[in-house]
Amino acid sequence: MPIYVDFEKQRNRKGMTMSQLADEVGITQANLFVLKSNRARAIRFSTLEALCLALDCQPGDILKFDAGASE
Repeated sequence: MPIYVDFEKQRNRKGMTMSQLADEVGITQANLFVLKSNRARAIRFSTLEALCLALDCQPGDILKFDAGASE
């Protein structure tokens, strides 16, 4: 999928563990790993908002587009 979630740079900048981020966002670590590994088919705006609040960033900082990626 050409659009994917990449929050690692922002998470590292904040010095958060995956566990801390999952707790802050209010989702399971398993679901966070699904996002991280680009296996998610969709992301809820509420989850995107929670990620942005937890990481103090904008959606464009964690949503990426790769036109060369295929399904």
